[in-house]
Amino acid sequence: MKITPAPNEPGTTEPRLYRVVAARIEELIRAENIRGGERLPAERELAAKLGVSRTSLREGLIALELGGKVEVRGGSGVYVSEQAAPQAVVPTAGPGPFEVLAARRMIEVEVAALAAKHANDSAIDAILLAVEEMEQHHEDRSANEMADRNFHLAIARATGNSAMVGVIEYLWSQRGSLWHKLKEHFQTEELRQQTLIDHRNIFAAIASHDVAGARQAMRAHLDRVTRTFSRG
Repeated sequence: MKITPAPNEPGTTEPRLYRVVAARIEELIRAENIRGGERLPAERELAAKLGVSRTSLREGLIALELGGKVEVRGGSGVYVSEQAAPQAVVPTAGPGPFEVLAARRMIEVEVAALAAKHANDSAIDAILLAVEEMEQHHEDRSANEMADRNFHLAIARATGNSAMVGVIEYLWSQRGSLWHKLKEHFQTEELRQQTLIDHRNIFAAIASHDVAGARQAMRAHLDRVTRTFSRG
């Protein structure tokens, strides 16, 4: 099956991977004449057919859902939308969610280690405040997410390096429409509860100036998020 590349985003030399995958899924839908209301093959089978990873496939499916081409039904599968436009408009949404998570894993693990090495008392207090706010606002998802952001930024500020703060702010700003839709479908209450525990563990390591422990705790946290969103 011949695959047509997705159009590039303005200012980029290559299309985002999720846009390429979304275009390939659309072509498969047309080639196999999968009609509105019919279910697509299971993720594992679909990924094998397209020769892509399940994480890339999931990003492509979420992009098509945002464009109105498919409908993701939890516990049932992915269906071609019955009212879909002939050509879905895949939204421009920056890097894919798993790209952002991979970057965060590389960077924030070392940011946590630096924070453990350099944090002063006021920086440690700021991290603790963010932890407590996230716990207090567990049922308020919007406030909880803001406290989550404040937690990671407080760790970056604890390094004493303003460039690190800028990097974390940038990564957080990349949590766009694809990220939020992925989170809507695949974030579990188990993950939300475990995140509170993870944040306490990260805080404890930083507060005790345990560099190796902070690195390990942050890595475990981001690995857990990636695994949960990958497996669904």
